[in-house]
Amino acid sequence: MIKRDIFSKINGSLFQDRVILIFGTRRVGKTTLLRQIIAENESLGKRCVYLNCDLLSVKQALETTNEQLLKQYVDGFDIIAIDEAQNVINIGRTLKIIHDVFPEIQVIATGSSSFDLANKTGEPLVGRSRSFILYPFSVNELKDVQGAFIADASLDNFLRLGMYPCIHGMTEDEARDELENLVNGYLYKDILVFENVRRSDQILKLLQCLALQIGSEVSFNELSKRLEINANTVKKYVDLLEKCYVIFALPAFSRNLRNEIAGNRTRKIFFYDVGIRNALLGIYQSMDLRNDVGGIWENFCVVELMKKAQREGRRCRRYFWRNYDGGEIDFIEEEDGRLKTYEFKYSPNKRAKLPKIFEETYGVSDLTIINKENWLQFLGNGLPSEAMMTKPGKEELEE
Repeated sequence: MIKRDIFSKINGSLFQDRVILIFGTRRVGKTTLLRQIIAENESLGKRCVYLNCDLLSVKQALETTNEQLLKQYVDGFDIIAIDEAQNVINIGRTLKIIHDVFPEIQVIATGSSSFDLANKTGEPLVGRSRSFILYPFSVNELKDVQGAFIADASLDNFLRLGMYPCIHGMTEDEARDELENLVNGYLYKDILVFENVRRSDQILKLLQCLALQIGSEVSFNELSKRLEINANTVKKYVDLLEKCYVIFALPAFSRNLRNEIAGNRTRKIFFYDVGIRNALLGIYQSMDLRNDVGGIWENFCVVELMKKAQREGRRCRRYFWRNYDGGEIDFIEEEDGRLKTYEFKYSPNKRAKLPKIFEETYGVSDLTIINKENWLQFLGNGLPSEAMMTKPGKEELEE
């Protein structure tokens, strides 16, 4: 079982007077992570209980606001682990009551959508919670298990099939079947349930349109015309898909300079997993045989840098940059007023440099270029050791 990078951060946050919330899309490994945390703490003598809110009996038991009834359910435990908590009506109110009335109990709750999708009337957990996002597997997590050589050799598979834990170790046919099951309803199940969205076909078509535009700027008006639905409806669906951790938006970096694309006028939209993006289009060809490799590579690198920032405990704001003169930067991290810039070029033969106007205006001189030869150095926690790069034997590769 692969230990997730976020495990120690969550475990170190227990019993600090906060409800722990773990968010992430469906099938990303939240239940496995929750059980790992329970096992770790039970080994230390803590009394833990796992509650699966996909079960009607558990869901109904947690929908009460009666303190005495809740006490009967949680009394005697040190840790209450509530899985798929978004199924519980007014879950925010229930978690608040448990936190306030039973402060000695550590509550951990997972959700495949932001809790406000289900929590329409309850009090928010402002000042009472700490949130974590669980991403699909990171390159670093797989590198630690497989070794750097196999991770590097697996790059084409990562870009074609993605990093979802549920496909790890599957054959290609099995992985494709699993990805297609996800895109045919599993990913946006919460939207259909909690927001009463009846047109799942519109959601699927929107996702397919977004899949075709990764690496490019997205216009809600253009999507509206293509899908023949209202632009406000498109915006609503995009917002809901973000809350369900299927996609995320990257705004434009702007300080309102002349010719600079304003941050509130445009955005790029990426997928949390490129395997999902490819499954939406039904395209799994090798990167050397396709013409969309630039967008896939950019999406992959952006997400891996987000995972890396989480792993290192860095809180960054993220942007892309472009001006009307044709200057552009793929990715910018802003932390404590400092800017770090990146360009993503799949081919090592392609070059890039900072636009002069950006360098002069913002005082940034360094540009990191990530390609298919140096990617592991920048996305996998630095240069691998010589031992990790040792070529495996034939038997290891066949496994």
